[in-house]
Amino acid sequence: MLEAINGTVTIYAELGKIIGDVFTFNEPDFFRLRSALRGDGVWLWGTLTTLIGGFLIALLYRAVPRVERNLEPTLMVVSYLLIGAIIFVEVIRRFVFSEQFPWSTTIPGYLFLIMTWTGCSYNVRLRTHLSFSEFRSKMPRLPQFALLMLDAVLWWGICLLVIVTATGVMANAGNNFMIVTGTDDVFVWWFMATLPLAFVLLSARVFQNLFDDISNYRNGRPLIEQAVLGGQ
Repeated sequence: MLEAINGTVTIYAELGKIIGDVFTFNEPDFFRLRSALRGDGVWLWGTLTTLIGGFLIALLYRAVPRVERNLEPTLMVVSYLLIGAIIFVEVIRRFVFSEQFPWSTTIPGYLFLIMTWTGCSYNVRLRTHLSFSEFRSKMPRLPQFALLMLDAVLWWGICLLVIVTATGVMANAGNNFMIVTGTDDVFVWWFMATLPLAFVLLSARVFQNLFDDISNYRNGRPLIEQAVLGGQ
């Protein structure tokens, strides 16, 4: 009994350390954060971040529809345009002027990371991932609803795994002062921090879908609709 209590106290102590280190924006202590992320409290922190963070952002989306409509598309388009501009300019500089910025082959990769995972969040809202709509539309109403609930659980599980592991990678990069190749003062952890943030956004989209599914089930509206990639 005493061991169980001590274990619980340790987990909550580790949770407090992780929260404190994650939200130390000015000078994050990556050594402490990396050490805390190796403890048992990391999964509790990841669960709280996934569910509470996603729920709060879902409420923000409901309160400010303009953010809900434009956040991920803006990030995707800006990232895509920056990638295209860097590649376009650097191809000309390389073959015409025989020179090239050293970071031109590394920065686009990190921008692609941002574009990919914010795009994943956006398309979860559009239900173009894990939809199986043609198969599910032929099922009775209750199994349809059960599978939609299963979708939410699976997405939250994926968010939990990515948030925990990506934060660990970010902490390791920050602790080792990893610099983006070809630059002098651009840290890798700046880009890696966008990965757990993207999956908190994805969790918010899962909450939005869940609210819609529950409302549709209660009001007798269709549960399964044909998903369209890039649709609204």
